[in-house]
Amino acid sequence: MIRTIKNEFLTVEINEVGAELYSVKSNKTGIEYLWQGDEKYWSGRAPVLFPICGRLFEGKYIFEGKTYEMNIHGIARRAQFSSQSIAQNSAEFTLCSDENTKKIYPFDFEFKVIFTLKNNRLEITYSVKNKGKADMPFSFGAHPAFNVPFGGDEQFEDYYLEFGSDTLEKIRLSERGLYLGNTEEFLLKDRRLHLTHDLFDNDALFFKTEKGSVKLKSMKNDKCIEVKYDDMTSVGIWHKPKTDAPFVCIEPWHGIPADDGITDDFKTKRDMLILQPAKEYRNTYSIEIFE
Repeated sequence: MIRTIKNEFLTVEINEVGAELYSVKSNKTGIEYLWQGDEKYWSGRAPVLFPICGRLFEGKYIFEGKTYEMNIHGIARRAQFSSQSIAQNSAEFTLCSDENTKKIYPFDFEFKVIFTLKNNRLEITYSVKNKGKADMPFSFGAHPAFNVPFGGDEQFEDYYLEFGSDTLEKIRLSERGLYLGNTEEFLLKDRRLHLTHDLFDNDALFFKTEKGSVKLKSMKNDKCIEVKYDDMTSVGIWHKPKTDAPFVCIEPWHGIPADDGITDDFKTKRDMLILQPAKEYRNTYSIEIFE
């Protein structure tokens, strides 16, 4: 079921499957800012990533000496969430562990995604509760895709991403999208990364980060999308490789793909959070629309 929240500025739709953001539309201009999942390029819109981000080496990990299998980005993105506390400008979606999730991820958890509209800003909060009796390792991330161009007669190449610095720390990934164990300097001019389709021919670009924002802007109008995050370990930029896909993803993650050639142990996997029994972890990022 698709749930809708709105205020004076924005109308937002969320799918109960995956607690996936499905639409972010301006009430002022009618512009749809969120990618609408054209299967010609990519059927996703804004998957929720939990309890891993990215790929595992050979799709496997180890915990307490046992090997488990898990698909890219984890178990949440295709799971049926229950919708709760639906109000005019906010909605809450919950996924709880069960026998099926424990076959893949052997922990008792409650995972919530909470959407709240505040003027022209959509806040998305992740809440993770450890319902078990042992420490629980996890990571999480966001994968929202935005239409490029926003509309009119603009081209993909009329757009750029604005970062907070001219120097970024690029995470080196293999051709399989796995971590190579180091980073390299990535230089910008005027903090801008200009968009071209061939920028993504080798898949996503990932940069180390902790707190900041990325702005998606046009050189031909004043409209802007700003994705803000206060406590993440990386931010990714992606669209479907080797295509002319008319979208770009801005992905704040607290996590990283597995090391290439190594089956990760969840107790020592990079950028994992460890949540103690009966504790809750919360983290919020936001999408703000400027017109």
